[in-house]
Amino acid sequence: MNVENKRPLRILVAKVGLDGHDRGAKVIATALRDAGMEVIYTGLRQTPEMVVNAALQEDVDAIGISILSGAHMTVFPKVIRLMKEKEMDDVLLTGGGIIPEDDMKSLNEMGVGKLFPPGTPTADIANYIANWVKENRSF
Repeated sequence: MNVENKRPLRILVAKVGLDGHDRGAKVIATALRDAGMEVIYTGLRQTPEMVVNAALQEDVDAIGISILSGAHMTVFPKVIRLMKEKEMDDVLLTGGGIIPEDDMKSLNEMGVGKLFPPGTPTADIANYIANWVKENRSF
């Protein structure tokens, strides 16, 4: 999935906090890679600062956070704040996991992109990222 065949999309997939369940994140990382994207997987127990700094260093188009711990209303706002501080306004922040629908709406209003519940087809996630990048980033 290239944006006008210039380069593969670069996506950072992260697990933030003490959540040690990374199976879903690895499935998503593999699916995005299979869709032609470059994927940087940060591994477990990252801090929001570590995620944003890695995204900046890797020049990613999107950050995807997998969260199952219930800390989504802490993690996503902190990541979005750090992204704004670093002027990463054209980088998508998306993710998924166990996030109640009302919380998803609140996070979307804060600037977080679409959030995906368990069971979402991986092609839907890849297509969402590719379309968002095509519409919001210039190369």
